Amino acid sequence: MAEESTTALTERGVRTRERLIQAAREVFEEMGFLDTRVRHITERAGAAYGTFYTYFDSKEAVLREVADRIFADMTGRDRLPLGPDASPRDRVSRANRSYYTAYLRNARMMAIIEQVATFNEEFREMRRRHRASATGRSARAIRRWQSEGLVDAGLDADLAARALAAMVDHSLYLRLVQGEGDDTERFLDTLDALTVRALGLDRLT
Repeated sequence: MAEESTTALTERGVRTRERLIQAAREVFEEMGFLDTRVRHITERAGAAYGTFYTYFDSKEAVLREVADRIFADMTGRDRLPLGPDASPRDRVSRANRSYYTAYLRNARMMAIIEQVATFNEEFREMRRRHRASATGRSARAIRRWQSEGLVDAGLDADLAARALAAMVDHSLYLRLVQGEGDDTERFLDTLDALTVRALGLDRLT
């Protein structure tokens, strides 16, 4: 019955599963993935040891659930308000700040997911899949700006989106996981400026 669909669970079962997921995230963040044991998760959730295996096959399985939710949060639509007449530069700034805020909420787990992805192919694939979702949206924005004559039509939109995402991702990892830097606004303004200049949007008045 492990990893049973929530549609097949009772209301009590759904609550128990959610408690286990929340407990797993808390324990992973405190102890790291490698040192966490299933009993740590069940103790935190206030559940019997065997109850865990009603919903999940392993600690990897519950980490997948936690990671999926984090990536959904990280790559979801921008939540910061922006008017319909916003310029491309405004949209770049909004996207970077929205992503920064989401990364900040999830920094501890992102460090763990990145670590697990170095030795677990399934998590590498999950990371690629969720990154592709975000970069695909960026590539569509670049193509739209190309059609409007705002970005060089010869630029490969997909490669540009991936390169810019890698820059932002690694910069956020160094800042929020490794603790490099302390001036948030200067940091975000620099990411905005590099993105805008890379796309040639700095030519706009």
